[in-house]
Amino acid sequence: MSDYNIGAKIKELRTKKKLKLQEVARETGFSPALISQIENNNISPPIATLSRIAHFFDVKIGHFFTENEVECSFEVLRGNERTVIPRVVSHDGTSHGYFYEALSVRKKNKKMDPFLLTLNEKVNKTDTYSHHGEEFLFVMKGTAELLLDDQRLVLKEGDSVYFDAHLKHRLVTSAGDEVKVMAVVMR
Repeated sequence: MSDYNIGAKIKELRTKKKLKLQEVARETGFSPALISQIENNNISPPIATLSRIAHFFDVKIGHFFTENEVECSFEVLRGNERTVIPRVVSHDGTSHGYFYEALSVRKKNKKMDPFLLTLNEKVNKTDTYSHHGEEFLFVMKGTAELLLDDQRLVLKEGDSVYFDAHLKHRLVTSAGDEVKVMAVVMR
């Protein structure tokens, strides 16, 4: 299994542009402390946060998951080649209640980024997030709730939803049971 080292890639983008933590924080809407924690791999950013950072640096979200991008017409990623992105936390440091795995890491110039989300704990805070692009969610196992703008949508196994990611959103498990969701983020 490879280690994506997301924090080092963000720091590399920041230093190439000769930006300070405060400048990245101001432009992305996150605190300098949060950017620092991400860069030092103390925490993993939620997909929405990572998407907003990617947009700021004008890279695709997949940039943070690639080791050796290659020009090819297809990619096979074996189950044992995926890396879990743990310690996903909210802006205030509370658990986001899920972890995720990138499902495509080598194909160059992707138009979408697929992830496997595993929601594994009930969270009390239900802050919502937004970012550029679109999202598609497919519930593979369990029941989840999608907070989408002012709505609370119950999604059961086999349900899917496609939405503009600029809408405030967050996926949570209502009972704290394990839920598996395929998420596709498009910029």
